[in-house]
This record gives sequence, C-alpha cells and structure tokens, in this order.
Amino acid sequence: MMKLNRRHFTVLAGASLLAAPAIRASAAEITLKLGHLANEQNSWHKASLKFGEEVARLTDGRVEVQVFPNESLGKEIDLINGMQLGTADMTITGESLQNWAPMAALLAVPYAYPTLESMDAVASGDIGKKVEAEILARAQIRPIAYFARGPRDLTSNREIHTPDDLNGLKLRVPNVPLFVKTWEALGAAPTPMAFSEVFTSLQNGTIDAQENPLALIDSANFYEVQKFVNKTEHVRSWIYLTISEMTWSRLSDADKKAVMQAAQTAQAYERELFLADEQSLVGVLEEKGMTFVDSDKAAFASKAKDAVIANVDAEIRPIVEQLFAAQG
Repeated sequence: MMKLNRRHFTVLAGASLLAAPAIRASAAEITLKLGHLANEQNSWHKASLKFGEEVARLTDGRVEVQVFPNESLGKEIDLINGMQLGTADMTITGESLQNWAPMAALLAVPYAYPTLESMDAVASGDIGKKVEAEILARAQIRPIAYFARGPRDLTSNREIHTPDDLNGLKLRVPNVPLFVKTWEALGAAPTPMAFSEVFTSLQNGTIDAQENPLALIDSANFYEVQKFVNKTEHVRSWIYLTISEMTWSRLSDADKKAVMQAAQTAQAYERELFLADEQSLVGVLEEKGMTFVDSDKAAFASKAKDAVIANVDAEIRPIVEQLFAAQG
C-alpha cells in the first residue's frame, strides 16, 4: 500500500491493470490513469503503453501511468467530464471536444487534408496550436501529443470512381450533420445509423454502402457483405493524447518535462505503427476478397467543397476556406 504522505493522482482513461507499465506500485509517488476506447491491438493503445514506459523511465519510477483500453474506465465524454472535475487524469480524444472548443471540429473536416503530410502541417503548425490553446482554455484539458487516424474510405458492392457513380447510393453515415450534408451534395443518399446496426443493414440491403477507416472495415467484417473499398479518403483526421489541467497543475516542473518528452516519443512510435498497419490492412482486406478502387479524390473534393464550407461552424469557416484554397 502507498504511504499516506505520497501524492496519488488519478487519470481516467480505460483498460485493464494488466496493461500498466511494469514498475512496482510501491515505487510510484504519482499514479496517472489513462483510459481510451481502442482495443489492445490498436496503435493508440500500444503508444499509450510506450508513453507509460517512458514516463516511468524519465522519472525513475516516481510517476506511474496505468493504461485502460476498451472504455473500461468510461466512455470518451465521461472521461472528459471527469478530467474537468479532477476525477480523471488522461484520455485520447478528438473532435468530440468541439462541444467545448469549436475549433476542435477542424480535426475531422471532409477533404480539408488531402494527404497525411498536409494534415501534419496543420496539426503541428499555427492552426494546430490555436486548436490546442482553445481546448486548454475552454475545456481545461491539455493536448500533449497527437496521433493520426486512418482516412475514411467508402465500401460498396459497385465500383465508385467519381461522384457521378454514387447516383442515390444508400450510404450509412454517423449522425454528424456535416457528413450528411456533404454526402448529399456528392449525390449519395446518406442515412445516419448506429454503427452496431451497419453489418446487418448491409446484409439485408437496407443500405448499400458505408464509410470507415480500413481498420474498422476489417474488424467489423464488412468484407463479408461488401466487395469494393473505394479509396475516397474523404475524412483524414488526428486525435489528441490529453491530460487534465487539474492533474497537470499538480505535477512538478521536472515531471511536466518528463511527461511532455514521453508524449513526443509516444507520438513518433504511434506514427510508425500507424503507417505499418495501414499498409498491411490493404493486403489483409484483399486476401479476404475485397477489391481496392482508385477513386478520383480530386473530383470528390471539388464537388464536396461548397457543402463542407456551408455546413461547418461559423467560427472555423474562414480556416476551412483557407485549407481548401491551399489545395489550389
């Protein structure tokens, strides 16, 4: 048991204690709990473990990070609320923060980032710094690193090369108004639906198509009911590793430096894993019978542009216009 004179902070995030870094609990003066929604195979989880290992190393074991995957410490919004109240320490979160900080919506704007490099330039540049500052000021949550997310692609049972090929395609989308309006402008018939209902709806023909990153296409077994992965790459986004500002304020300057250094190591490690996963998933899905289609991303982006700009929040509209203008 910990001595009463040792500080003990909690950072809620989400997994089993088996995932915690291998340091003796008796050696730790501070315990940070990091909960998230991904499973143990996900690159975010592996990067979280790397973060914990680095924090322990840099602080000689004084600070311990326990990682909790699979929403085992709570769902994303619950953890954010807990971090604001001081009952949770850390989580991985992204555009959900727009409920507090409107600029967080920039993390997932359709066709705003045509390449991983263009997304990196925004996330690590002046715009990204403004997003982080607003999240800190309005949500009292501090982003300390960011991870890439696989671009969302469209799966279907017919090849989709251009927006004209959509022609009323019944497409499941998450209940995000921006996504609905964008697909309507492209010519599809988007239908908001819970993710848990998608496979059965594809199977029985209630919908014809869905859109998600490759990792989810694989893990949800969509290859059993969909023939094609159309490489629309219509949403490219990132997500933050965050710490509660209340927790952060209790750390010493030395421990803050260690946490930030560990976060940068975790960010670089996650990128290596992410790129390897994205490459391997193409082969995995092809082996399972799916065919990849090189959709005309420029044609999709051009047709989607006006709908995207019209349907983003007024606070971020000038930035979105700037992002599209930069694409030429």
